[in-house]
Amino acid sequence: MPLPTIPTPEYRLEIPSIKKEIKYRPFLVKEEKIMIIAMESEDPKQITDSIKNVISNCILTRGIKVEQLATFDIEYLFLNIRGKSVGESVDVLITCPDDGKTQVPISINIDDIKISINDKHSKDIKLSENLTLRMKYPSLNEFIKNNFTNDYNIGVNETFDLIVSCIDQVYTDDESWSSTDCTKKELIEFLDQLTSNQFKQIEKFFETMPKLSHTIKIKNPNTGVESEVLLEGLTSFFA
Repeated sequence: MPLPTIPTPEYRLEIPSIKKEIKYRPFLVKEEKIMIIAMESEDPKQITDSIKNVISNCILTRGIKVEQLATFDIEYLFLNIRGKSVGESVDVLITCPDDGKTQVPISINIDDIKISINDKHSKDIKLSENLTLRMKYPSLNEFIKNNFTNDYNIGVNETFDLIVSCIDQVYTDDESWSSTDCTKKELIEFLDQLTSNQFKQIEKFFETMPKLSHTIKIKNPNTGVESEVLLEGLTSFFA
């Protein structure tokens, strides 16, 4: 006689970039094992495949393609899915900013952690009177590099590779050029033509991009000083 099937709880949340509500479930033990094995391998491709497959398995709503979601969407999804697997809150150690060394344990309710939206953020960057560059958000691969590998050092080449991967299209009032129709070399040559001010507009796109964030108040038990600490990015909540 087969053992009974254990019911799995279902939850709902809205994916920030597409404003679509989905249903999801927590990680199961078998999926935790898959991720642990992948991360111990330190193989970026294996890690990417395991994270993609596990998150995809946990999303119960049809039609959601993880690899097409923005980085902050994936962080938000991963936080909630991972969090629901172990409880309604995450426990973190916060370093008090007044002395830079005292650490205070804090418990944060997952439902309080949101995606912060900057009012000045725009995916369209006006390069001239009649030329606009439209950006797209970093991919699943960037999410993996930022959160699950130790060799992600941003240099000039890496910066350009990131920007190139986030170019969606270039357009005027009359014409448009999709990045999918261009080679990487052509896109880099296009970026090389930009002025410093135009390039700074691209940097602003990344600086103001929506982020997983939460502000907490802590009190240093040694000095009695109260401070506000802004946590940003997935690693802040699972450090």
